[in-house]
Amino acid sequence: MNAIIHTRLAEKLSRIRSGDYAATDFIIADAKDADMGGGINAVGFAVDKGGNQKAKTAADYQASMIEMMESGLADIMLTSMWTAEELNAHQAFSGSDITPAIRLNDATDIWSFRGAGYRDLPAKPFRTARVEQARKLSALGLYAITFYNDRDLDAATLEAYSAFREQAHDVGMLHFLEVFNPASEINTGDCDLGSFVNDAIVRCLAGVAKSERPLFLKMQYNGARAMDELASFDPGNLIVGVLGGAAGTTRDTFELVAQTERFGGRVALFGRKIYGAEHSVELVRLMRSVIEDGLSTVDAVKAYHDMLTKMGINAARSLDVDLEVTDPILKPEAE
Repeated sequence: MNAIIHTRLAEKLSRIRSGDYAATDFIIADAKDADMGGGINAVGFAVDKGGNQKAKTAADYQASMIEMMESGLADIMLTSMWTAEELNAHQAFSGSDITPAIRLNDATDIWSFRGAGYRDLPAKPFRTARVEQARKLSALGLYAITFYNDRDLDAATLEAYSAFREQAHDVGMLHFLEVFNPASEINTGDCDLGSFVNDAIVRCLAGVAKSERPLFLKMQYNGARAMDELASFDPGNLIVGVLGGAAGTTRDTFELVAQTERFGGRVALFGRKIYGAEHSVELVRLMRSVIEDGLSTVDAVKAYHDMLTKMGINAARSLDVDLEVTDPILKPEAE
């Protein structure tokens, strides 16, 4: 496997930065790095013929990645270091124009395996993957941070990010930056969380040289106003992408990608929303139709259910339920 940013992704990023963006340039990443936070629990469970729940395996998880890569619908496949090695050993990326990416840090706020209580506490910077090893397999990595409006916590987080950037620069590893909302409420006074996060991001990156800046952001959708504000601030240098978050309904998924694009976001990096779908490939195919062809989110949900019926796949929710927008942040723009 050539550890490069493939031309397909590089050209999309170039057109976005230059202002020549078209809907076909919207970037979709399949985030299959959940084992870095949740272990076996994150890979999912299946029901056997006897009706018993059984944990899926690493092989099941990797098979879903290969299926998505073969579809050609995603631009980036994000994995853990271990999975990247396994896929590379089986030449899964050979001949593919999908860019591999590796999660390069696992701060404690993503530690969510069974019985764990780490997410109840602010994140402590931590890295398992070694950048120089990851660079042998990929030219692109993910680094994640969380701001808490706490001087000592945030300073420690940014010091760790600075040390990472130095190492990544030395080995020629590019990265994109994931910015989480805190898992618990923080005090931002009279300022809404979206504004706080936007300012924290811009302030953080203002001191970063171009050679070390992230290619794009991955962050929580904090509403239309917050997305538009950040995406329009410096579009030639700061490309904004959205993370998927909780699985939600199928309408939630389509609304999130539609609203992200409408208000200036140019990347969607979805994990549970894709992996938890009854048919991941068809879900992403319809995500592309929503962005590229203007298919309404309502019609996309109906088309998805029609497809499940034709394929003999039982839908997890009835059509009426799946047409609902359940995420409060999406509702104002969905009505």
